[in-house]
Amino acid sequence: MLKQFILILISIFTLNVTVLAQEIGNKLNTDEFPQSEKVLPKENINSEFIISGSVEKNIEMTLDNCLRLALGNNPQINAAFQDILAADARIKQVWSNYFPSISWQTGYTRLRQLQLSDALGETLEFNYYLLGQVSLQQMLYDFGVTQNQATIRRLDYEGYKKTFEATVNDVIYQTKDAYYNVLYAYEAKKVAQDTVDKYQMFYDQAKAFYTTGMNPKVDVTIAESNLSNAKLKLIQADNAVNLAIAKLNNIMGLPYIERYDINEKLQYKPIRLSFEQAIDIAREARPELKHAEIKVEGALQTIKLTKKSFLPTISVEGQYQRGGKTWNSNYGFNLGGYLTFPTINGMLIRNEIKEAKYFYDRELANARNTQNTIYLEIQNAYLTLEEKRNQLPYAILQVKQSKENYELSYGRYRVGEASPTELKDAENTYEQAQLTYYTALYEYNSAKALLEKSIGKNIADDECIDLFND
Repeated sequence: MLKQFILILISIFTLNVTVLAQEIGNKLNTDEFPQSEKVLPKENINSEFIISGSVEKNIEMTLDNCLRLALGNNPQINAAFQDILAADARIKQVWSNYFPSISWQTGYTRLRQLQLSDALGETLEFNYYLLGQVSLQQMLYDFGVTQNQATIRRLDYEGYKKTFEATVNDVIYQTKDAYYNVLYAYEAKKVAQDTVDKYQMFYDQAKAFYTTGMNPKVDVTIAESNLSNAKLKLIQADNAVNLAIAKLNNIMGLPYIERYDINEKLQYKPIRLSFEQAIDIAREARPELKHAEIKVEGALQTIKLTKKSFLPTISVEGQYQRGGKTWNSNYGFNLGGYLTFPTINGMLIRNEIKEAKYFYDRELANARNTQNTIYLEIQNAYLTLEEKRNQLPYAILQVKQSKENYELSYGRYRVGEASPTELKDAENTYEQAQLTYYTALYEYNSAKALLEKSIGKNIADDECIDLFND
C-alpha cells in the first residue's frame, strides 16, 4: 500500500515538472522578443503625393546596348578623342613655319634729341607719324628642322590615337564587368528571395506543429529568427542590385538614365583560344604595345632634331612704310634675304644631345616593361579564366547535391524526424552553394572580359551552355 502511494506521488511530481518545463520552454516575453510583424516599419502613404495616371517607363537593356551607350557617352572616351584633335592641330602648327608671316604697325612718336640740343644750343623736337608699316617674312629652308618637328608631332598624334583605342578597350571591359555584376546581383537577389520563401515554409510548418502540440514553442522561435535573418539578407541583396546598376550607369556616362530592365542571365560561353594564340593576337591588337613603339620612334626623332640645333635658317623679308612729318608725307621700303644662325652654346647642345639619347634608352626600357606587363596581364587573365571554367562543373554539382540534401531534410522535418538545426544547416548549405556557383559564373565572364581587354580584341563566343540543364 505504501509503495503504491509513493508511486502516485512520483507520478504527480513528474507531471508537474513536465508541465512546468513546457511552460518555461514555450512561454516568451513578447515585450522583449516581439513578433517580426510588430517591428516592421510603418508605411504612411499620403494620397496627396500620388500622381494619378503616372506610369513608370521601363527600357529593355542588353549588353550590346550598354556597350553602345558607353562608347557614345563615357566622358573618358570623349576626352581621349579631343586629345587626338588637339594633336592634329599641333601638326599643322609646326607646318605653319613654311607659311608667310604678316604684321602691321601704325603709331605716332614725338622725339626730343638730347645730344643735338646740347651741341647746337637749341631745343630740337620732332613729330614722327607712321600711317602703316607692313612686314612680310617667309622662311625658305631650315635644313630639316621643321620636318623633324612635324614628324615628332605626327608620332604624338599616332600615340594619342593608340591612347584613344586603349581607353575604348578599358571602357568596354569596365562596362562588361559592371553588366555581369548586375546579372550576378539579380541572381543573388533571387537566391535571397528563394531562401525567404523556404524559411517561410519552415516557419509555417513549425507553427503548425506547435499548434497541434507536436513540437515546443522554441521551434517556432528558431524558425521566426531564421525568417527574419533571411529577410535582412533579401534587403541587402535588393540594395546590391541598385548599387550594381548605379555603377553600370556611371560607367556608361549616364548616371541619370531612366529605369530599365535586364532580362538576360549569367551564361557560360566557352571559348576556344590557346595561350599562344592570345599572345599573337595581343602583338597585333593591343594598343599599348603600338604606343610604346611610337614613343621609341619619337625619342629617336628627338635625337635627330637636337643634333640640328646649330643649323641656320634661310628666309626673305620685305617691309613697306608710309608716314613721316605728316601721316602721308613719305614712304619707304626694304627687301632682304637672310641666313640666320642661332646662338650656339657648344656645351648646351652637347648635353641636350646626351639627354635625348638617355630619353631614347628610357623609352626602350619602358617598351620592354610594357611588353612584360601585358604578357603578365594575359597570363593572369588566361589562368583565371581556366580556373573559373574548371570550377563551374563542381559548383553546379554542389548546388544539385545541396538541393537534394535540403529536400530530404525538409521531408524528414515534416514527418518529425529532423531537428530545426538540421534543416537550417541544409538550407544554409544550399543557399551558399547557389551563391558560390553564381560567383564562379560571374568571375568566369569577368575573366573572359579581362582577357579580351588584355589582348585588345573581342573573342568570338561558342554556343552558350546552360549548366543547370546539362
